Amino acid sequence: MKTRVLGTMTVSAIGLGGMPMSIEGRPERSRSIATIHAALDAGITLIDTADAYHVGADEVGHNETLIAEALSSYGGDTTNVLVATKGAICARATVRGLSTVRPST
Repeated sequence: MKTRVLGTMTVSAIGLGGMPMSIEGRPERSRSIATIHAALDAGITLIDTADAYHVGADEVGHNETLIAEALSSYGGDTTNVLVATKGAICARATVRGLSTVRPST
C-alpha cells in the first residue's frame, strides 16, 4: 500500500470516505461497519468523515459515531488510523452552493 505523510503521521494513499454510509440510501449499520473493517484489513489508515454526513437534523454526527463504533469493535490495531473530520459545515447554501459559515460564527 502506498502511503502519504500528513503532518506527523503516515497514512495510506487511499482513504475511505464515510459519507455514503450515512446519507440517504445508506446501507444497514452492520454492513457499514463490516465495510470499515474490510478497509482496515486492506491497509487503509485514513478515514474521512464529517458531522454533516447524515439524513435528518436529529442525526448530526451519525457518520462520526458510526466510524467510532467500527474502530472500537475492530479486532486489529487502530493506533495508526487517522480519522479526518470537518467542522462548521452548514446546509445553508449560497448562490455558489457553498456555505458562508465560518468557524468563528
